[in-house]
Amino acid sequence: MNAAARRIGGHVRRTPVIEAEALRTPIASARVSLKLEYLQATGSFKARGATNKLLATPPEQMAKGIVTASGGNHGLAVARAGHLAHVPTTVFLPENASPSKIAKLKRWGADIRLGGAVWDETNVAALAHAERTGAAYFHPFADPLIVAGQGTLGLEILEQLPSVDTILVAVGGGGLIAGLATAVKALRPAVRIIGIEPVGAPTLHASLEAGRVVTLDRVTTGVSTMAARRTDERVFEIVRQHVEKVVLLTDAEMKAASEFLWFEMGIAADLSGAASIAALMTGRFQPAPGSHVCAIICGAGPEGIAG
Repeated sequence: MNAAARRIGGHVRRTPVIEAEALRTPIASARVSLKLEYLQATGSFKARGATNKLLATPPEQMAKGIVTASGGNHGLAVARAGHLAHVPTTVFLPENASPSKIAKLKRWGADIRLGGAVWDETNVAALAHAERTGAAYFHPFADPLIVAGQGTLGLEILEQLPSVDTILVAVGGGGLIAGLATAVKALRPAVRIIGIEPVGAPTLHASLEAGRVVTLDRVTTGVSTMAARRTDERVFEIVRQHVEKVVLLTDAEMKAASEFLWFEMGIAADLSGAASIAALMTGRFQPAPGSHVCAIICGAGPEGIAG
């Protein structure tokens, strides 16, 4: 993780932390700090992993461009990586991808291909494109360089919040929680790592219950950034070792949390970005009074902004 932090330094932002205080409606009896990763380049933590992958990949391997499959945020980060490398980027998106993220991808100059109900279906097309064209494939979570880049977020949190004892992490494929847990547990083993998934895509939750990686029969969440049917074996092993538990939320609960963040704090978070706050608001995760929780606001979006 330290090598990744050195590599991407100067290419991504050190995002700020603020306290969830002076609120009309308190969200927990504990101290809650918000890590504003939605202010990261391209609007999410994904810029960390994609930039690390870019800078560690020989340019000749990207001579024919870059391709990925994404629910939106990873695609934006990879499109930015392609812009930095001056190579064309193709991003495959599921059909329910956020219109706002599609618009941002177009502004980054990405070639957008829509298809598939969920990420896993979209990824099949992306892999076929890479095979056909020779473009470099950037996986959103099953890549050690991507995971290491995401893990730099954990290093930052420990530096900014030395008294933190719990970190709440939204989960899609699992790259963020795996990288962050690896970094945090290496330095502060007592810090609790809590994952958050949609009820309609309980990928890690189901795998942890089964004791092995499982493929979901179906995904029903409308949150495209949290809609993987299957995680990676390596990611699962890290999560099994270092993550205390994974809690489940409905899409509506994440939407309510997104609206809360906008109303109370002027934070425009997408539904994955609001998941950590939703876990507190609903009581799915109840921190001990006096504890110090870091809620990662991991992605930007207009979902909570009314009219």
